[in-house]
Amino acid sequence: MTWQLGDRTMNSRLIVGTGKYSTFELMKEALDASGAELITVALRRIKLDAPPGEGLLDHIDLSRYALLPNTAGCFTAADAILTAKLAREALETNLVKLEVIGDPKTLFPDNEATLEAAKVLIADGFVVMPYCIDDPIVCRKLVDLGCPVVMPLAAPIGSGQGIRNPTNLRIILETVDVPVIVDAGVGTASDAALAMELGMSAILMNTAIAGANDPVAMATAMRKATEAGRLAFEAGRIPRRLYANASSPVDGVVTFAGE
Repeated sequence: MTWQLGDRTMNSRLIVGTGKYSTFELMKEALDASGAELITVALRRIKLDAPPGEGLLDHIDLSRYALLPNTAGCFTAADAILTAKLAREALETNLVKLEVIGDPKTLFPDNEATLEAAKVLIADGFVVMPYCIDDPIVCRKLVDLGCPVVMPLAAPIGSGQGIRNPTNLRIILETVDVPVIVDAGVGTASDAALAMELGMSAILMNTAIAGANDPVAMATAMRKATEAGRLAFEAGRIPRRLYANASSPVDGVVTFAGE
């Protein structure tokens, strides 16, 4: 059940964030329960100069998790580019989850600014994983620029609304030939399972786990749902029918005298 992220072979199809936890210890337990290999960190929301033992990075086992810095909080291409470069310098990784927000209320991405920033960062050697609207055309343009994956939203960030437009996600899967990762909007395990049943390569979430009443239990549920949804996709579901289809067909059944 492995998948490719650029030249990396990934085992877990669940990517999780590190924000919004009440304590670092709870975050560590949830990360462990999720089974994730790749975890996001927002450079603008961590204190790289925190006293020893008090910073986010002091509580992450870097031998176990790969860091995916993101440009959360950026509203212009220039800010996102600068933030990505600072993250590369501070965290020593070319991976970046590119976010350029176009509206502070919905947190929808700015399509033009995202494309602009992606072009610059790819030329500078970054492996760009762009957060984008669930628009097949935008996704195609990002792939044409050189993005190794696209990350369309399922619903607004942190909304927990689940998969609002599965049709668009299916079209994106047909439009691009790179892994598609659902990013943002997942609320519970059934949302994760549905995303994976559609054929997503992976799913990224933060609030759905960190904001749950029991984040560790929810992380476990999300891990299992992601695995189950992917397995169901690979197994191939039966077609939907309007009417019943008998489990024991009557065609060819032998009848006996007197029946």
